Amino acid sequence: MGKYAEDARQLLHLVGGNANIAAVSHCMTRMRFALVEPGKADIQGIEAMKVVKGSFTQSGQFQVIIGNAVADFYNDFVKEAGIEGVSKDAVKQAAKKNQNVLQRVITALAEIFAPLIPAIITGGLILGFRNCIDSLYLFENGTKTLCDISQFWAGIDSFLWLIGEAVFHMLPVGICWSVTKKMGTTQMLGIVLGLTLVSGQLLNAYAVAGTAAADIPKWNFGGFQVNMIGYQGQVIPAVLAAFTLVYLEKFFRRITPQVLSMIVVPFCSLLLSVMAAHFILGPVGWKVGAAVSALVFAGITGTFKVIFCALFGVVYAPLVITGLHHMSNAIDLQLIADYGGTMLWPMIALSNIAQGSAVLGMIWLQRKDPEAQEVNIPACISCYLGVTEPAIFGVNLKRGFPFVCGMIGSGIAAVACVATGTTANAIGVGGIPGILSIQPQFMASFAVCMVIALAVPFLLTTAVGKKRLQANPADGEKVMTKSDANTEINTATGFETSAIQNKEAEKKTSGTLTAFLSGRAIPLAEVGDGVFSEGIMGRGMAIVPEIETLYAPADGRITVMMPDSRHACGLMLENGMEILLHIGIDTVDMNGDGFEYLVREGQKVRTGTPLIKFDRKKIKAAGHPDVTVCIITEEGNAQDLQFYTGSKVKEKETAVADWV
Repeated sequence: MGKYAEDARQLLHLVGGNANIAAVSHCMTRMRFALVEPGKADIQGIEAMKVVKGSFTQSGQFQVIIGNAVADFYNDFVKEAGIEGVSKDAVKQAAKKNQNVLQRVITALAEIFAPLIPAIITGGLILGFRNCIDSLYLFENGTKTLCDISQFWAGIDSFLWLIGEAVFHMLPVGICWSVTKKMGTTQMLGIVLGLTLVSGQLLNAYAVAGTAAADIPKWNFGGFQVNMIGYQGQVIPAVLAAFTLVYLEKFFRRITPQVLSMIVVPFCSLLLSVMAAHFILGPVGWKVGAAVSALVFAGITGTFKVIFCALFGVVYAPLVITGLHHMSNAIDLQLIADYGGTMLWPMIALSNIAQGSAVLGMIWLQRKDPEAQEVNIPACISCYLGVTEPAIFGVNLKRGFPFVCGMIGSGIAAVACVATGTTANAIGVGGIPGILSIQPQFMASFAVCMVIALAVPFLLTTAVGKKRLQANPADGEKVMTKSDANTEINTATGFETSAIQNKEAEKKTSGTLTAFLSGRAIPLAEVGDGVFSEGIMGRGMAIVPEIETLYAPADGRITVMMPDSRHACGLMLENGMEILLHIGIDTVDMNGDGFEYLVREGQKVRTGTPLIKFDRKKIKAAGHPDVTVCIITEEGNAQDLQFYTGSKVKEKETAVADWV
């Protein structure tokens, strides 16, 4: 009988028995379950187990924190349960059954757009800057823009559009590539499919609204005709076309003999997916867009315009996700022609501001997370300048609640906007600069609406986010911990906020941990992981690395390794202290890609011995922070354990902890 057989038997009962386990695996510290019915798990009973340090649910996975002994516990558990463990990817796939439809859609969108975020942010900043120089009539009594009076700036404006067009007009290419990459099919076919959606042979999507039906070019097949329309900037047609390609490729790969696979699979899957995109998926998307436009026109001029505009203010941001927001330009132009102005465009500008203010809330909430700010700050700036895609896809949808808070603020601001009759003379200038397109008599009322769009989402995001991020920084789901763990981390906080001390200047102690990396030392509270940040595993500190080799912080013996993921290891010191070194957050999902062990289990090491080589670029490309934590899982006979954080440290030299 294994050491943990009795505990494993108890945990099996408390999670609802083996019939309630769809899949199970483990990482460096946690058992990971995909449960058939999560509600059957007795959380209180599991938390009361001596061997359990805490539990939480994340992305549909129920995770039970065991600690360094998780590998032995896992082996005993699968024996007692009479089931076989599976890979972590298999658990993630099984766990998706515990997510509702909305969670699955948001997760899929986030996974598709994550690789595109750097390009979207760049494009957003460029378009926002172009709005300022080519659409703001600030000169010669408000009749000319900076580009109108300066050939230099006109040239800059024209040149920057080269990048802006590549990012946003050609967005379907990136989407198709990302979908095929995510689904594990041929990425080059995805790129080709995306190119067929934005080909120069087609009528540009942005020109469709201003082109008469008779003038739209067509493919003539004799018995029927198909409009030659492009899908520049469109999301739904690109996503649908890409998934069509993915499933066609998988289908043909399954039924085609291997000897013919190279010819049949790419030809049939690409040809049929392009036909589906232009014959069915694209036209359906445009019909949906046309229906939305008609609804907006009727609503904004009808009896219930205030109610309608509240709804429009709420749903405009989701329309940006679909790409259908481009259809609003036609309605704006018609309103300007018929009534000398439009009340629709001011609401769009307010929606830009509202989503930007939700990001501003995230900037405040994550003010101690420099990696998050690398996305947050540029996204907020571009959003305030009228380009919302970086904010929506890069920040707000990722968390969920900021997106909803932005929608609510936009809806309230839209009500105030329509109630005061705020009207714009023109379209094109969004976000905060949008006030310059407002008719002079309505500028004051629009300024009030801007204040609403600035304040409401920010206050809602910070209020909701404060609770959710404290509950679980990873995704807002509650982390349930033992009360003694909370007491321990509160006690440790005073130590972790101390200033950095170099070991040469520090008083003599009976034990010292040196920096295991070069970089910035931070307390656990700033790590951004529900388990580590809350001190569930034990006290410790972390380093944001500047190098790619992990070193031993003290003399000891390697006691724990993860052969599959290679992202962490455990050491035992002579005084009985046990240390966990963990590279990155959720890097177990990388399955060892980018990690290399330099030691073996049981090996004795000295201070400064290289332990693991890792690739920071691969970690960031996989969407994970590379912050590396050092957790004291067992203090042994050490007393007065103190950690020193808040400054730069150098591997093998700077003291980061000591004890007597």
